[in-house]
Amino acid sequence: MKKIFFLILFWIFFQSSVISEEIFLSLKNNKVNVRYGPSFESPIKFVYKKVNLPIKQIDKKENWRRIIDSKNNSGWIHWSQLKKTNSIIPLEDKILFKNPSNFSKPIAKIKKGRLLIIQKCDGKWCKIKTKKIRGWIKIDNIWGSIN
Repeated sequence: MKKIFFLILFWIFFQSSVISEEIFLSLKNNKVNVRYGPSFESPIKFVYKKVNLPIKQIDKKENWRRIIDSKNNSGWIHWSQLKKTNSIIPLEDKILFKNPSNFSKPIAKIKKGRLLIIQKCDGKWCKIKTKKIRGWIKIDNIWGSIN
């Protein structure tokens, strides 16, 4: 009975530690091939054409990373095409503020799915830029990581 209890506790601890380790990366180039398998011989599944797009690593094999994007597309990318995350995608419409406060002047409405480049973060707010506008958004309900 004690062995079963110990095994259940170990399994719960192992599952929670695996789930809590989300690794977000960004695309390094404007054209990145996503493959069916972890090799250059594997056929190309699709091509990303968006530099800085945030993706989540869900597996790795040698120099290859299995990734998933915000639309649940997945595949394998060579690590040379990836970099530390520097971007997020809002999963809902957001308001861009002049300063990191709800009482600050609103600058623009950011539509869900828009690529935002992180400049710096302060608690629950990040200063972002997108094309010609810069400002602060709350970082709840986003795809990507601020770390």
